[in-house]
Amino acid sequence: MVSRHGVHPDRVGLDGVRGALLAGGRGERLGPLTSRVCKPLVPYAASCRLVDFSLANAVRSGLPELVLLSLHRESDLVRHLLTHWDDHPGTRLHFGPHEELLRADGGLRPGRTLPDRPAERGTADALLAAAEYLFAPGATDLLVQHADHVYLFDYRPMTAAHRASGADCTIGVQRIERRYVKLFGMAEVDADLRVRALVEKPSDPTSDLVFTAFCLFRIDALRQVLAGLSARGVDGWRHDISRDVLPEMIAQGRDVRAFPVEGYWADIGTVDRYHAEQLRLLEQPHPLAPSALPRTLPGPSPRFVPERRSLVGTDVPDGAVVERSVLHPGCRIEPGATVLRSVVLPGATVAAGVTVRDGIVLAGERLTADRTGLAEQLRTAHGPAPRP
Repeated sequence: MVSRHGVHPDRVGLDGVRGALLAGGRGERLGPLTSRVCKPLVPYAASCRLVDFSLANAVRSGLPELVLLSLHRESDLVRHLLTHWDDHPGTRLHFGPHEELLRADGGLRPGRTLPDRPAERGTADALLAAAEYLFAPGATDLLVQHADHVYLFDYRPMTAAHRASGADCTIGVQRIERRYVKLFGMAEVDADLRVRALVEKPSDPTSDLVFTAFCLFRIDALRQVLAGLSARGVDGWRHDISRDVLPEMIAQGRDVRAFPVEGYWADIGTVDRYHAEQLRLLEQPHPLAPSALPRTLPGPSPRFVPERRSLVGTDVPDGAVVERSVLHPGCRIEPGATVLRSVVLPGATVAAGVTVRDGIVLAGERLTADRTGLAEQLRTAHGPAPRP
């Protein structure tokens, strides 16, 4: 039987693997999309929230335990995970320093917020802050995930390859057009899939392979490298997995391997990526089938409407025009409105007679004037747009 998350609950888990879900970023490059919610909870594909893809992958793969590493608006994120993901017997969620409080109280009571925790400089700091939970007895390998990546994946073949090679670390890699490599971490790999270099956002790419930002570490090797980096002092490194931990492993001659990732994968780091990647889901054949998407948003399941070439989670009234767009559950398109190549979020309304083209209508917003493009959202995310 397949659950509402597209998960096969009877699959065997990944013995000896513990997960680390990096979900502490503020999402400032997403501008108004994260003005009211933390980045992992931004709605996506009329079906779920960004974080749900990583959770679905963990459950689908049978990951025994997943530790949440969060900071910004933790209470909201914890409530979401407790509501939608804490009922899978094959995968246990662990809430780090909040675990005992949450389990003792049976969850997070209404109106209650979690206590603040010290700020972290980067993703490696998040691992160090949660070391007592991540490196506790019972696990030999650590799977690192990000809460803002969109993909459907079974980690078991990657884990099998990781262990068969005896690698200290195995990273996911995907081949893309070289002109886009400078937006990601670039990997240089030899014929044996050994990673020879990892460069974050290179100005002049020499490879068309990018790091998909999920990886498996042998825990003993990871702890040694983190200890060495920490010994350099606060200002002696950038406290980041991609910029420090992995390059240091490679520099030390440790065995870092690449695992090719097939199929759809997207890093949703900016407003334009958020818009473009959702519209990409409308292509046929679909990169991710609507029926395969995690389902956590309230309301009806999204459906692809061929005549509109749109992913729709709400009713479209007579007299409205909707083409190549994503309409989230709870949004309202009034008769006479026109929505073209746009994303309309839950609670948003496009008023009668208004046209939105190549844009985003924010959650709870009532759009009463025509809108074209992402200029408004990009200006909020990056400051005033430069003059032409």
